[in-house]
Amino acid sequence: MSILEKERMSRDVHLAGKDLMGMVQLLPVDFGKYAIVPGPRERMESVMKKLKNPVKKFAFMEYTMFTGTYEDVKVTTINGGRFAADTAITTEILCNGQTGCLIRIGSCGALSSAIKVGDLIVVTGCVRGDGVSPYYVDDAFVTLPDVALNAQLVAAAKACGLAVHEGKVWSTDAILRETKEHVNKAIDRDCIAVDMVSSVFLTLAQLYKIPAVSILAVSDNLITGEMGFMNADYYMAEGALINIAFNLIKQKELK
Repeated sequence: MSILEKERMSRDVHLAGKDLMGMVQLLPVDFGKYAIVPGPRERMESVMKKLKNPVKKFAFMEYTMFTGTYEDVKVTTINGGRFAADTAITTEILCNGQTGCLIRIGSCGALSSAIKVGDLIVVTGCVRGDGVSPYYVDDAFVTLPDVALNAQLVAAAKACGLAVHEGKVWSTDAILRETKEHVNKAIDRDCIAVDMVSSVFLTLAQLYKIPAVSILAVSDNLITGEMGFMNADYYMAEGALINIAFNLIKQKELK
């Protein structure tokens, strides 16, 4: 017999989103009516510069969250993660903090030669290729953004003057295994772009019944092979995402 006897876990879950709230000492009052959620910290810092009196609410591992005001509206920003696993952590925190509306601003690769580096993609649905969302939902679950909020996002995006495309996005964890086999299957399922986080971000928001949208700047193209990570058009689009998110908030508040 083994020295360690087999035991069984009796709790439903070891660590839940509400437990994370307690660990980092957050209360709903620490969150804004809106949250703008970029992936990297440097993009979050650009968002933060547009907030009045931003206050750091927590720093946990590599994540940092600030809340300030924009046009007298309370807004939170957090570097929400580059990958599905860390995005799930930060999205759980935002949802358990009862944030009223979630806006993801990220990047993606295009799955069409007609989509150029520096264009924008407004996500209308997701093909879930990440390894996190299957722990939350089954294969029959349809991951979608909030319909009304997405329509307003499209209007705000088109007003910026850049090319805007609407369509489904394939989210995958395996950035170095975006092979033609997997890519072509995503295209067959009507995906126009690939990213790493929209699926888990929107899935969790749906489960918590919090309106959420995702808008992405095109950084590269899997059909043409173009790598635009150093392209000025990509950086312009990345900056435009921030303005679009704030214009969406302004648009929502004027109604």
